[in-house]
Amino acid sequence: MSEKAVVSAVEGAEVVFRLADPQHALPGVRLWEELGLAAELLEFKPVDYGWELRLPRPSVHRMEYLFDIPDAGMRTDPTNPRVVGGAFGEHSWLPLPGYVEPAWITVEPIAADLTALAVDPTPVGPVDVQVWAPEGIAPGFELPLLLAHDGPEFASYAGLTHYVGAMVADGTLPPFRLALLRPGSRNLWYAANPQYAEALTEHVLPAVQAQYKSKLPVMMGASLGALAALYAEWNHPGTFAGLFLQSGSFFALDTDPQESGFEYYAEVTGFVQQVLQATAAPSQPAVAMTAGTPEENVHNNRVMAAHLTGLALDVAFDETPDMHNFTAWRDVFDPSLTDLLNRVWT
Repeated sequence: MSEKAVVSAVEGAEVVFRLADPQHALPGVRLWEELGLAAELLEFKPVDYGWELRLPRPSVHRMEYLFDIPDAGMRTDPTNPRVVGGAFGEHSWLPLPGYVEPAWITVEPIAADLTALAVDPTPVGPVDVQVWAPEGIAPGFELPLLLAHDGPEFASYAGLTHYVGAMVADGTLPPFRLALLRPGSRNLWYAANPQYAEALTEHVLPAVQAQYKSKLPVMMGASLGALAALYAEWNHPGTFAGLFLQSGSFFALDTDPQESGFEYYAEVTGFVQQVLQATAAPSQPAVAMTAGTPEENVHNNRVMAAHLTGLALDVAFDETPDMHNFTAWRDVFDPSLTDLLNRVWT
């Protein structure tokens, strides 16, 4: 194979990863991926042009990965220009047949202002907030409000502010404001922590509403951020008109024993058990949930969605053929988040 053709690609029923190293100067190459494949499947084989790995095409519509080089660490795939950012650095990714990026990515968003707001004191210390607001609308003009856990990361890695601006620009959603919340100690704050729930509901939300006249607040979060959103509404009922919960870390003893090493496992499983044993919900927010069909959290999300529905909450639950990452969450903003916001706000 010529060096020009040494590229990773989807070829028929296989995904083929390649790395040029004709002299075999590298001691070996291994694939890092999110799918949890067996370790013996991830070792590259030496070939005439360098290294190659062939995998049966997985049941996802896009695949994030890295090359793991002994003594050199993780690196992106130099044969593949597709790179996506995330909380743990950049990953290479390949689209599989049928994958289409969201249409709103190409829509020009409305002009907006982004204003920093430090909420202090709170029971967990200072909480940093950035408020995205449509340009030209006075703070005293009442608009709906969306709050996002891990907000700056969602803006950077999932294009959340672009999504909001694009949806308002084309009239899919009414004008609204977005509060991007940055966690301090993320695991501590988000893992069923009563002090953080108090900070969110009794300090952060009122501080934003004091600066910007707001109505019908909706809370969104992913992973532990989704758990924290549900925990806050469950313990401070009536705070939020809607909840958007993505790949929530709704760990339970029977579905998630693999998470038992997590430092706040007892707090999380204790809250989840409380919810799953409840015969009535303390409030009735509209709820939308999403999860990746191949990801570990899909099982506990299915259980939680079914139980909340049984408690008479209006729950929409959607699965996507992707994993636990910001691009997967981005790709289902529309229609999942769009539909929830329209349910609540129109």
